[in-house]
Amino acid sequence: MQMPRLIMQNIPGRIGLTTTPPDLKMEQPHADLNIEQPPAELEITTAPSKLTIDQTKAWEDLDRKHVFKRIEEAAQQGYQDWLDGVARTAEEGDEMMRIEIQGDPIADQARRNSEPEPIQIGVHFTPSFDRVKIAYEPAKVNIEVTPHKPVIDVKPNKPIVEYTPGSVKVDMLQYPEVKIDVEYPTQK
Repeated sequence: MQMPRLIMQNIPGRIGLTTTPPDLKMEQPHADLNIEQPPAELEITTAPSKLTIDQTKAWEDLDRKHVFKRIEEAAQQGYQDWLDGVARTAEEGDEMMRIEIQGDPIADQARRNSEPEPIQIGVHFTPSFDRVKIAYEPAKVNIEVTPHKPVIDVKPNKPIVEYTPGSVKVDMLQYPEVKIDVEYPTQK
């Protein structure tokens, strides 16, 4: 016996999609910015430097002395000469007092007092550098700075956003279908 046969035909469904993309526009305006910097306060005080050069001793070595120094030296020399003269006179008096012991004191004293002191010729004095006194005080600088903070004023601006949403349209292009047929065998 032959069985009938089923014939199935399947037609798939087809869907059509139509899309509209979304549109997004964004714009960010710059912030409004105002900056002000007050100047710092600056105060500078200075004490000037001081240079002192004392060359008095060097000039004295060259015999270029101040008149007051010469008067002082002459007074000291006069006092010393007076003391030497008193001592010499006392010594000569002692020699005269002992004339019988020591030979001829009058001739010896005359010879001593008549001979001049030897004069030194060609003696020059050159001052040395350590005779010049140099003193230096450097300048003093005092700097005081008072800084001021900047004044900053910021006003932010919100972004400008334009948005158009997208869309999807679904169309049924072909509906699905199933066909079933029965085929009977033919008898011969």
